[in-house]
Amino acid sequence: MLLTDMVAKQLEVLKEALPTAKRFGVLYASAAPSHVPALAAAESAARQLGVELERLPVQAQSDLERAFADMALRRIDGFMVLATPLTLNGRNLISNLAIKHGLPSVFGAKDNVLAGGLMSYAPDAHALTRRAASYIDKILKGVSPANLPVEQATTYELWINLRTAKALDLTIPPTLLARADEVIE
Repeated sequence: MLLTDMVAKQLEVLKEALPTAKRFGVLYASAAPSHVPALAAAESAARQLGVELERLPVQAQSDLERAFADMALRRIDGFMVLATPLTLNGRNLISNLAIKHGLPSVFGAKDNVLAGGLMSYAPDAHALTRRAASYIDKILKGVSPANLPVEQATTYELWINLRTAKALDLTIPPTLLARADEVIE
């Protein structure tokens, strides 16, 4: 997965859901090396969308309460979460805190939406698994991994949780709903 391209699209989807928003937060694992270029891409996308982006680093689930308190102090309109095992394992807590603080969210994994997050924009995990299986098959048949091309995800999914939107008193634009691959009602 190319995280830099994905975070720009996630921010765009969040802005479409919150057209009057001026300030977004980005919740990320400060120890994840892949988040350095992803943050740069998110900041570039934020400038293009005309919004401010506030970094909210976390190292453990115990940091999440503080991150949400920071979002309240900074008057964040909505936030995005860079996908990591930390944010996936903390998905229930993140979703509960987002609703408690009235903050719309976008994630890089649909599991967060199933746990109560508002939206996710992410590669289709089943398609990635199928591609990985074809690579494994080729390797088991003797092809050197060095001779296999690097591929990027080609299928992405937009998931929207309307129960969460209702809890946040948020109306999702019909154009965004029409593009959704899955809507949870």
